[in-house]
Amino acid sequence: MPVVLPLEKMSRDEKLRLMETIWADLSRDEEQFDSPAWHEQALRETEKLVETGEAKFSNWDEAKKRMRTKAEKLA
Repeated sequence: MPVVLPLEKMSRDEKLRLMETIWADLSRDEEQFDSPAWHEQALRETEKLVETGEAKFSNWDEAKKRMRTKAEKLA
């Protein structure tokens, strides 16, 4: 069933409230969903990097810039 929303007419706050409502509905039955197989492996690899001091961290502003740059290159 297609759902049509007037996204271009919605404010940012309205969109965020909508996302929160959808997320609350999806997460209500979270025990019914399994994480993808790759997720556990990725978490283990990250834990190892943190334990060995090889993990690299950045503040949120830097991370957002990096993600936006990657997204722009993919577009």
